[in-house]
Order: sequence, then C-alpha cells, then structure tokens
Amino acid sequence: MAAIMDLGFMYRWFKNCNLVPNLSEKYVFITGCDSGFGNMLARQLVERGMRVLAACLTEEGAQKLQQDTSYQLQTIRLDITKTENVKAVAQWVRDQVGDQGLWALVNNAGLGLPSGPNEWLTKEDFVKVINVNLVGMIDVTLHMLPMVKKARGRVVNVSSSGGRVAVIGGGYCVSKFGVEAFSDSIRRELYYFGVKVSIIEPGNYKTSILGKETIPKRMEKLWERLPQETRESYGEEYFRIYTYKLNNMMQLGEPRITDVINSMEHAIVSRSPRIRYNPGLDAKLLYLPLAMLPTPVTDFILSRYLPKPADSV
Repeated sequence: MAAIMDLGFMYRWFKNCNLVPNLSEKYVFITGCDSGFGNMLARQLVERGMRVLAACLTEEGAQKLQQDTSYQLQTIRLDITKTENVKAVAQWVRDQVGDQGLWALVNNAGLGLPSGPNEWLTKEDFVKVINVNLVGMIDVTLHMLPMVKKARGRVVNVSSSGGRVAVIGGGYCVSKFGVEAFSDSIRRELYYFGVKVSIIEPGNYKTSILGKETIPKRMEKLWERLPQETRESYGEEYFRIYTYKLNNMMQLGEPRITDVINSMEHAIVSRSPRIRYNPGLDAKLLYLPLAMLPTPVTDFILSRYLPKPADSV
C-alpha cells in the first residue's frame, strides 16, 4: 500500500513539475484584472517571465496594475458585456501576439450579486450577472479562439463550486452552471486542434466579486422593493435569518487566494493541465460531495440551512 501511495505521489509531482517549454515567449490574456484572482494571477505570471495581456474594467485598475509590474505586462480596458469592445480588444491582442498566437485565454471576469431568494429578484437582476459571467465570457472566448488554436494553447475558465451545486438563488449559480456546460462542450470540440480547456471551481473566497456594499444593506434593498404579498408570505423572521446566514457565509470566505492562483497558473504552464481544479477545503469536503450525492439527499441537506417562511406548509 505504501509503495502504491509513493508511486501516486511521484506521478502527481511529475505532472506538476512537467512544464511547457519557452514560457517567457508565450502570451496570456486575462480578463477581470482590476483586483482579486485576475490581478494576482497577472502579477504571478509576470514574475514567472511570461507576457501578460491584462484586461481591466476600469482605467484606475489598469493604471495601477501597469505601474506595479513590468514591461512584460500590458493593460487594456474591457467591458466584456459590450461586443464592440470585445472585438476591438481581440484585434489589439492579435496585434500583440502576431503569428505565434495566444498561448492562454483566462476568462476570470465575474459578478456575484444580486443574489438571494429567486422570487425576490427580477429578470434584470439575473441578466446583470449572466451577461458578465456567461454571455460575456462566451463572447470573449469566441473572439480569441482563432489565436488560441494557432498556438495550440489553453482556455482557462473560472467557474465556481456554485457551478456544481446551486447553493444560492439568483444569476450566479445559473451562470456558473452555464460556464461548466460551455467549457465541457468546447473542450471536446477543441481536442483535435491541440487546445486544452480547464475549469477552475473555487470554494468560498473573499474577493471584490461581492462589491463594496454590505450584504445586509443589499438584502434590505431587495426586501423593501418586494410586493407586500410576497413579504407577508416569507415573513420578517425569514428575511432576518436569511440575511444573517448569507452574511455569515460570506464573512467565512477564505481571504488567502493563493490556492486559486496556483491552480490557474498550473492550468497555464503545465504540460498536463487538469480538466477541473477545486481549490479550497470547502470545495473538496462540502460542495463536491453535495454535488455527487443523490439529488433528494442534497436537497434535504441544503433545505436545512434555509429558514422556514411564514406561509410554510
């Protein structure tokens, strides 16, 4: 048994150390680099010597990242919900990479809110999140694929544990389930072009994806705009307990995002990238098991976390 475990460890070590050659000559394009995962990944890849093309939503984010790094990194403004902007940035990337193509596309840009009980949300709330997390990601991917195919490179899509099991209402989990499906389908299609597709499924981490406004404040706004009939059917106690639990869950998010960044980097630089990465103990010990259990069992466990509405039967 010990010998088998040693062989397994050596195999994993070899795969992790078996790096792609000439990394300093390869280009990586990353979305959502103002802060969080994208920002740290861009810095880490520059330290490794790679050529990084970092897309930021804000001018402030782009300028700060450029100032803090080296000539190996270039920044550009990008709103992935606007196709004309995506087209222009794709042309800019094409001008940078030339005939060698784009080694890695990292779809990292994301939005977490509005989230909450589905009945408390509007179609516009869903669209706001899905346009960024799924439709925008697809748009960027379709425009960048010819360059990735030329390099026989990588596509790295940031999903979530919420893309394996829906733990909260709103567009976030809906969009991440879509990211999983899109990633699976293009991985199979691009196999024959020598392109590899990896999915990053982090657990609960603290990043700017939640925005600057506090969870209680956001939930209060959702509650106050509900029709009186809906508020009565759920009840004040439901609102209070739901808000408390949601806020508590977000506060328990892991602030150290190193494991996520290392997973993203491995998907880019390893000769043998994994199809799925699950950084975070909660991802491995909670969300993955929940996703694999029979659906009635998962429903029962998750329903115990939700408070009972006033009109419950």
